[in-house]
Amino acid sequence: MALHILVLGGTTEARRLAELLVAVDGFRVTSSLAGRVARPRLPPGEIRVGGFGGAEGLARWLRAHDVDAVIDATHPFAGTISFNAASAAAAVHVPLLALRRPGWVPVEGDRWHRTGSLAGAAELLPELGSRVFLTTGRMGLAAFAGLDSLWFLMRSVDAPDAPHPARMEVLLDRGPFSLEGERELIGLHRIDVLVTKDSGGEATAPKLAAAREAGIPVVVVGRPPVPEGVPVAGTPEEALALLRRLTGS
Repeated sequence: MALHILVLGGTTEARRLAELLVAVDGFRVTSSLAGRVARPRLPPGEIRVGGFGGAEGLARWLRAHDVDAVIDATHPFAGTISFNAASAAAAVHVPLLALRRPGWVPVEGDRWHRTGSLAGAAELLPELGSRVFLTTGRMGLAAFAGLDSLWFLMRSVDAPDAPHPARMEVLLDRGPFSLEGERELIGLHRIDVLVTKDSGGEATAPKLAAAREAGIPVVVVGRPPVPEGVPVAGTPEEALALLRRLTGS
């Protein structure tokens, strides 16, 4: 019988991994999406949408659907599901691995200010600028809601909910983004500080180069750790090879 692989997805890497897995004889693939994006790009294979109900709910789902292995290919900042996956996989005794794109690395000319949270980013902003390009997504905007003296250009795939900054323009867009486009946004809106999560990858990296060219500071929010003991692959191809080793397939 085919091995049933659950991919906790929602990222570009997760879609690529699903493409690789469905092409392998002996694998049955289900991709799980959180459902936070209105029109997600669907990967091949079977699809489920929505939460599991915590670690216990995920463990029940793994048992009920005879899952043989779990791959956590969620966004690097989707920390809760990663720890739920670790608990559930351990409870059901199935192998778990994580697929995480490498984080960004500063280069000469970058003016990065690292912090461990959105709240930490909000504390730094008043000393760095007054016109903020906020690219951390629509979740967590409450951290910036009290910064009434600052103006924000907030970019996300879907419209945000309150609470959010009082002086904010919303730009609905989906990557990948071009360097030329990021330059234009920074110049058009007179941006003097950028806020980003360390998501890694190429799709949204041009904003870092545009900020470097403009000489503006960048507040970089560090990603949460992968649960201890979970093996990590940096690419979909590495994840497939690691899965084969873990499952003996």
